[in-house]
Amino acid sequence: MTELQTTLTQPSSIPLVESFLEALRALDVERALGMLSDDIVYQNVPLPPDRGKRAVERTLRRMMKVVTEFDVRMHNIAERDGVVLTERTDIGRGPLLDVEIWVCGTFEVANGKITLWRDRFDLASLLLQLATSPLRRLL
Repeated sequence: MTELQTTLTQPSSIPLVESFLEALRALDVERALGMLSDDIVYQNVPLPPDRGKRAVERTLRRMMKVVTEFDVRMHNIAERDGVVLTERTDIGRGPLLDVEIWVCGTFEVANGKITLWRDRFDLASLLLQLATSPLRRLL
């Protein structure tokens, strides 16, 4: 069997990643956690990674304390051998939060669960938006 035939016969992991991002859109941490493996590694590069579902849960719940609206604009999504790559804009809004960040994400999937979630973004752009968010929200 050729590599192309193997790829075509394996189920795609893209729907799982899309469902995971949809759960985050709905601010449904429990549903999102259900799609992660127990030994998940989550990293916002260049920050240190969270290792394990409990660590990721703590991070997500902290985020949800300041985010009252979350959206994802997917620009591109592709997969090969259980690795899903996303190019997207993540939008977070809250009482004093207003950020739109271009993100490249890598999701590794095994046995129907996300085992790695790594996002890369421009930290300087995020920090600038965080610093000016309160003013933008008031205006």
